[in-house]
Amino acid sequence: MKENSKTLHPTKKKKTYFITGISTEVGKTVAAAIVTEALKADYWKPVQAGELENSDTHKVTRFISNKKTVFHKNAYALKTPMSPHAAAEIDGITVDLKEIQAPKTDNNLVIEGAGGLLVPLNEINTILDLIQPNYKVIVVSRHYLGSINHTLLTVNLLKEKGFDVSIIFSGDEHKTTESIIKKMTNVSIIGRIDEEPYFDKNVIKEYADKFKELL
Repeated sequence: MKENSKTLHPTKKKKTYFITGISTEVGKTVAAAIVTEALKADYWKPVQAGELENSDTHKVTRFISNKKTVFHKNAYALKTPMSPHAAAEIDGITVDLKEIQAPKTDNNLVIEGAGGLLVPLNEINTILDLIQPNYKVIVVSRHYLGSINHTLLTVNLLKEKGFDVSIIFSGDEHKTTESIIKKMTNVSIIGRIDEEPYFDKNVIKEYADKFKELL
């Protein structure tokens, strides 16, 4: 009996990846660009606070080589580089979770958060409330004094909530930090983004090719 073509070539299920960090300035945007390029996924930053002329979406756009990626509009583009709840107050608005709906796409989707998991969006909700049960969550961890604690708190909270969690390390290697995080979290380590002199499309593509099989 002839097999159904769908059995021979099953449709690959599209995935959504949520990129979060253990703090600010840990390399989320570069990590998001690498994952986006590796999967030729769409990219979406739900809430942008500050740097509207050179937003994270602008930065990721400059890093992407493939022609498939679609860059989706922010749900909220706030003028001040502060926690979203405070930036929204300055703009005279309140961030409403109902207004933050993931874009419809037939492609894989990479979503970049703002700051860490418990950054407030308003007086009730945090970034964590944007992460849906079916999302794969990638935590970007960078070594600094206190980063082990911040990484364990972030990963353990996500695991308690039942999320599929993995880690990307960012910056210069710090073996004792990375090894204890790996041992105590017991989650998948995708790799490390080194402290490169610069990032451009070629460097992003090199990391994308390196990380692709682990995503």
